[in-house]
Amino acid sequence: MESISAFPHVSNKTSLLRLEEWNGSSPTKLSKTFTIKASSSSFSIQRSGARFTHLWTRFLQAFVPEGFPSSVTPDYVPFQIWDLLQGLSTYIRTMLSTQALLSAIGVGEKSATVIGATFQWFLRDLTGMLGGILFTFYQGSNLDSNAKMWRLVADLMNDLGMLMDLISPLFPSAFVFIVCLGSISRSFTGVASGATRAALTQHFALQDNAADISAKEGSQETVATMIGMALGMLVARITIGHPLAIWFSFLSLTLFHMYANYRAVRCLALNSLNPERSSILLQHFSETGQVLSPKQVSSQEHVLPNKLTSWISKKANSLDTKVRLGTRISSFDEMEIKEHLLSVASYYTKAKYLLVEKKGIVDVIVHKDSNSADVLKSFIHALVLANNDYKSKYLHSESQIWMEKQYEVFIQKLKSLGWKTERLLSSPIIWRANWIHESSEEKID
Repeated sequence: MESISAFPHVSNKTSLLRLEEWNGSSPTKLSKTFTIKASSSSFSIQRSGARFTHLWTRFLQAFVPEGFPSSVTPDYVPFQIWDLLQGLSTYIRTMLSTQALLSAIGVGEKSATVIGATFQWFLRDLTGMLGGILFTFYQGSNLDSNAKMWRLVADLMNDLGMLMDLISPLFPSAFVFIVCLGSISRSFTGVASGATRAALTQHFALQDNAADISAKEGSQETVATMIGMALGMLVARITIGHPLAIWFSFLSLTLFHMYANYRAVRCLALNSLNPERSSILLQHFSETGQVLSPKQVSSQEHVLPNKLTSWISKKANSLDTKVRLGTRISSFDEMEIKEHLLSVASYYTKAKYLLVEKKGIVDVIVHKDSNSADVLKSFIHALVLANNDYKSKYLHSESQIWMEKQYEVFIQKLKSLGWKTERLLSSPIIWRANWIHESSEEKID
């Protein structure tokens, strides 16, 4: 952005005009580059700043968003650094795995046929496309709510796909099967990585500049790709004919790739509410009356799948694992309806949801007319109920009192620390219900 300012100085005899040129991508990051002083009797030009500095600034504009750093969140820079480092290791390993794959197909051998190699490559790509469609069908709707976890899982699946390519020459009889498995694994990576990247770009954008951030991220990726390809060709050239060196290089780079990815997602301080972050926030608020910041919550939330995390640590079971959002009413039998639903319905006459507690699990039945605010409220209410489970005989009445007195306070404190409280990022709610409260004297069909 360039600007010119004029400051006229008028005297009785002559007038002096001073023009200044300023350069910068943000009003707070301007530097003076050019000054003109002109009058009826004189004219002078003065250049400000080093020419190299100006060229360097112009060069950086191809790689960083306009208005950087004020136009992005504080976690943008550390995330990008680790993300580019893991990308660099990926491109180097790609050269090694591709070299092994081409060797297994028969490139360079007289006995290999063009049609055979083409068919094998086609089958590999076809299975990858089908795998991507299946993954989108089963998990596509969950990527927003667990962007950090799926970002990490995507890269781990990419590592698995590359490993399949590298071991394929060792098993000639099962070559097609192995490379198809690797292709399916990488197809999961493509879907999950692309979707989560879009969610993270929206998070980084502080000035509605998601498109600019995405474009500059593409430039950064291009540079990392070129460097990675050059280093990959060098490593492939050095290690050719030395299987032990190839495996050592591949496994070392894979370990670094996994570490860099873990550090990258740990840098992220997302301010959207998903089930796990909501659970962490509510538990801390219930204990202290205070709300954690996005950065504080990011250090506590898990970045691995819940099943794997719970297997590693017994403390991994948070409140959100005790809540089932969007439960079908047809899943209840007659005894459960009489024992649980009818007994608690009176507590939710004004709510757009029903909560049913069974054996430590809280089922949330969502009304068909509920909006995103109602869904968030229903989930927070369910967390309150789950948090007080086994502590009192009057769970529903006490949780209702908490909601009346503390819910709005809780939401306002979340907003004050930058949390987005418009909606809950969760799996799509595909089952809803409608109910009518009638007096006991009326006949109920």
